[in-house]
This record gives sequence, C-alpha cells and structure tokens, in this order.
Amino acid sequence: MSRQRILTIATQGAGLYEFTRQAADFVSAHGEPEGLLTLFVRHTSCSLLIQENADPDVRRDLDAFFGRLVPSADDPAMGYLVHRAEGPDDMPAHIKAALTAVSLSIPVMGGRLALGTWQGIYLFEHRASPHRREIVLHLSA
Repeated sequence: MSRQRILTIATQGAGLYEFTRQAADFVSAHGEPEGLLTLFVRHTSCSLLIQENADPDVRRDLDAFFGRLVPSADDPAMGYLVHRAEGPDDMPAHIKAALTAVSLSIPVMGGRLALGTWQGIYLFEHRASPHRREIVLHLSA
C-alpha cells in the first residue's frame, strides 16, 4: 500500500529550509513499520538534500559554496548565460538544481525514518525571491 501528500514550504529567499519533522510526522501518521519514503520537489530552481542539522554553520557554508560555484548571472564569469528571463538568479538556480537532487529516498525502519543522528531533510532554495515550493511525499510499504 502507498500513501501520498503534497507538502508546501514557503521560502524567504535562497537557503536551506529543514522539513525533517513534517516528513517524520507523515511517516508516523501511517503506522507502517517498514517501507520507503520518496520525496520529490516539483520545481526546477530548487532541490532537496539530506545534510547535518546540528550546526547552522554547515548550512551557511553550503549556501556560500554554491554561491561561489555558480554566481549570479550578473557576475562577469557568467556572461555566457543566455537564459535570463526571470532575473540574474534564474539560470544559476537551474544549474544548482541540476548539480543536486530533486528526489530523495529514505528507508523507514521501525516506523521511523532511518536518518542518522545529525541528518536532516532540506529544501535547498536557489532563488533570491520568496517562493511556495511543493514537495510530494510518497510512502510505500
């Protein structure tokens, strides 16, 4: 049997938004002792990742790294970009999403997500403006 839900996350600009608790609550609400939770983000300018959730410096450093790796289209190094329809962060956001994941699979063991001690689930927003992002949660038993 499988269950599905769409989770909406409101972002306030670029950065990592943790939603581990919402995913864990979805799993526990269905009482499946074993299974697989699949997460899929329905957008092309953000992504998903599992990352440390204890030290906020990790999130800050990841955001800074990706900003240096793929700067704004206004940066002279990005002069080759053609797609600029929605502003200077648009195509860089698509590139960052292509370098990361748009779906994740997490085993369910003993009715709980099999995450490690310091692991959290994040939406990685790559755009500067606020957005409402939809993530599909699919639990298979």
